[in-house]
Amino acid sequence: MKAMIFAAGLGTRLRPITDTIPKALLPLGGKTLLEYQICKLQQAGITDIVINVHHFADKIIDYLREHNNFGCNILISDERQQLLDTGGGLRKAANLLSGEENVLACNVDILSNISIASLIESHKQEDIATLVVSERDTQRYLLFDKQTNLMCGWTNIQTGEVKPNNQTVNYKTVNKLAFSGMQILSPRIFSLMDDIVKEKGDKFSLIDLYLTLCTTEHISAYVPANYHMMDVGKINQLQEAKQFAATVF
Repeated sequence: MKAMIFAAGLGTRLRPITDTIPKALLPLGGKTLLEYQICKLQQAGITDIVINVHHFADKIIDYLREHNNFGCNILISDERQQLLDTGGGLRKAANLLSGEENVLACNVDILSNISIASLIESHKQEDIATLVVSERDTQRYLLFDKQTNLMCGWTNIQTGEVKPNNQTVNYKTVNKLAFSGMQILSPRIFSLMDDIVKEKGDKFSLIDLYLTLCTTEHISAYVPANYHMMDVGKINQLQEAKQFAATVF
């Protein structure tokens, strides 16, 4: 299996730190966010990794070179000309990822105690994607049919917005789950991006992609057992993030 780490973001919520370094190189207890993700993949036996870069791209490339790619086969997907979001970033990296293997894709800034081996085992051949989700409190949720465990929509509970088509949601028949920034993707997904590219252009999120596909393709939920995760996104979270990283790695 190959993996993709989304590391191209601007990290605006972590300013002023990210005025001089990319978010991926944020140090936490002796390791960077990027190193944590690479080590997590290595522990699961995944060493073929694609990393996309944009903000301070050269610093990430130099960092990887200085550390001999942490013993992995790492390829760079260069987004310096245009930041493409997660879906567009995945599409741009298609030539580095495509083949017959599934792809594990994850955000560089989310730490968790997930067992990647269990996630891989849960992925079914008929699924275009298996999304790591949880029951934590948030404003935006993915919706999954209770009977089939398949994604059927998205909602913002604060605004009442529902996608696709602003449908009425019967919460007795769906589970409301928060996305955790990690997924297993079938290689078939690369051939299913034409419609969203026509609608949004080269820049789009994976959530946008899933919403265009969920009515015709199988996108499953995976809720890890005893799951703990943290989105490292704010300056005032850094001390907590250091403590959290020490408990899950």
